[in-house]
Amino acid sequence: MKTITFVGNGNMGLSIAKGLKGKYNIEVVGRNMSKLEAFEKALGLNIDKYLLEDFDITDKTILLCVKPANVEEVGAKLKGEAKVLYSVLAGTSLEKLKQNFNTQAVVRTMPNLAASVGRSLTSLTGEVTYKEEAQTLLGAIGDTLWLDSEKEIDIATALAGSGPAYLALAAEALADGAVKQGLKREHAMAAMRGLFGGFGELIQEIHPALLKDGVMSPGGTTAAGYGALEDGNVRAAFIDAIEKAYTRAKEL
Repeated sequence: MKTITFVGNGNMGLSIAKGLKGKYNIEVVGRNMSKLEAFEKALGLNIDKYLLEDFDITDKTILLCVKPANVEEVGAKLKGEAKVLYSVLAGTSLEKLKQNFNTQAVVRTMPNLAASVGRSLTSLTGEVTYKEEAQTLLGAIGDTLWLDSEKEIDIATALAGSGPAYLALAAEALADGAVKQGLKREHAMAAMRGLFGGFGELIQEIHPALLKDGVMSPGGTTAAGYGALEDGNVRAAFIDAIEKAYTRAKEL
């Protein structure tokens, strides 16, 4: 199996490693051996672990999973020239990555936390000669979407990358609403999970407006609840969330 070298051992790296487990050999590079061992334990797989200082990346396929603010520091600690570097860093441009890492090619990627269950939607852009390899690699953790520009991947980051947090907020709020009306917490959570599980399948084939219209009968319960959401400017808030996240991605 091909070896993927993770540089960084945070939550996103772990989610991707879980999705790649059994499909690729995995090795991880980080600052602290105890944290690398915790990563290994959470992954449930014996892996090669290395400290960052003077790690040789020559001819390796690198998956960069550090924080954007640490790009310069991490790049300065590595030696050698990588074959290709796949970055999952939000808002970190191809130019900045090339300036700080010695690599033959760079591809920006933006998976989300659903990578751990093989259901990520991962946006990609960068060196076109690695398009097929990038889609194969990241396709191991879900669907992929190759984009033509960095502007597009920053917008996709705001949607697909940050989106799980927005949906988690909606899920928690819906369950809280049911509890407020008298449903037991465990039943509210079960109903919410069933809702999201089924909706995830439906939205693959049906436009959201048609889904909404199919549920909302005149003067019914859904119409009453939908009116409350519109009164609360929920639609506008979600649109603004994408704008704010995109703006922040450009600033990083």
